Amino acid sequence: MNLRSSLSALALLLTPTLAFAHTGHESSGLLAGLGHPLGGLDHLLAMLAVGLWAAQQQGQARWALPVAFAASLLLGGLLGFAGTQVPLLESGIAGSVLALGLLVALAARLPLAAALGLTALFGLSHGVAHGLELPGATSPLTYASGLVAATALLHAGGYALARYLPLATAGLVRLAGAGTAGAGLWLLAS
Repeated sequence: MNLRSSLSALALLLTPTLAFAHTGHESSGLLAGLGHPLGGLDHLLAMLAVGLWAAQQQGQARWALPVAFAASLLLGGLLGFAGTQVPLLESGIAGSVLALGLLVALAARLPLAAALGLTALFGLSHGVAHGLELPGATSPLTYASGLVAATALLHAGGYALARYLPLATAGLVRLAGAGTAGAGLWLLAS
């Protein structure tokens, strides 16, 4: 399967769930975990932005940023499954959308430790939210598996858009970052 077919399949996969605010609550297990990050605008934008930002980096940051997000998402999910409450969690998530959008818009290249720390913090907050929203009677293990798989797909989608599409120039990627930052502002104000 070539890149164009892969991206078309990814777009087709994402399209049906965009109409829902936060999907996954009506199903269980793996499907709930797969569906949840695809249906919430805040989660969708943040996870795509991690992929876009990783594509703007050099060296090990290209793979380390998505891995840090996914690993801390999983840790946060476990904390959420355990009922851990975080003050101002939704504001933190909206702030992560704003921050990630700005990082992409500015094509920021931070020291690796700082970039990983920010990315891990953002992943942790998204993970706690996902863990707290675990649908009743759902296996946390299968839900987490779906959640991490969907996250990896979104990171890969953002990365592929920024790195491999002929139309994805640096300016368009930065514009996508600015749009993401704008959405983050809107989410903070809502």
